[in-house]
Amino acid sequence: MSNPNSIIRVLLVDDHPLVLDGIQARLESVAGIVVVGQANDGQQALACAAQLDPDVVLMDVSMPVMNGLEAVRCFRTQFPAIRVLMLSMHDNREYIMQVMQAGARGYILKDVSSEELISAIETVAIGNSYFSHSASQALFSAPQALLPDPASHSLTPREVVVLKRLAEGKSNKAIANLLNISVRTVETHRQNIKNKLDIQTAAGLVRYAIEQGLVDRP
Repeated sequence: MSNPNSIIRVLLVDDHPLVLDGIQARLESVAGIVVVGQANDGQQALACAAQLDPDVVLMDVSMPVMNGLEAVRCFRTQFPAIRVLMLSMHDNREYIMQVMQAGARGYILKDVSSEELISAIETVAIGNSYFSHSASQALFSAPQALLPDPASHSLTPREVVVLKRLAEGKSNKAIANLLNISVRTVETHRQNIKNKLDIQTAAGLVRYAIEQGLVDRP
């Protein structure tokens, strides 16, 4: 979504009709968000996405036929422009990391408030990542041994600044404006950082930045 003032088109995916209806009823009262459809599993979600062209897919992880993890992988290859926000009851770190590595842009637990749900949708719609508080605690609770050794990498001062801004949730365009450089240059820095750290996900970069003290722990 290139225009932050445009309507956010949301596809809801869950195998529980009451959950779908409840979320849709809440979102219908929010200016700037419109629910374009519902699906009950990953396969239905992919079919609906092809017809409805949503900006954001709010999807459960545990579903029959095709679960959320499998569906996220398919969305990444078939609909890379669509942002997938996972909604789950599971706060297991490995579970969250699998989903994020598969291509999800955010992860929230089903105990979040409706206000946080709306904030999460708006955040991923503009290209940023979002983790609910409980998901963040689980995600960043990994022991230091699981992280890359910073001494074995050589980020340039500019790459460190870009990594810090990325970890703060800023988009490539926002970083470009802050540093007075082009978006293409930010993208190049971002890819170089991923290659040097051998971290290919936004979640992994955020976790690394927090553990290295570049940004505050949530």
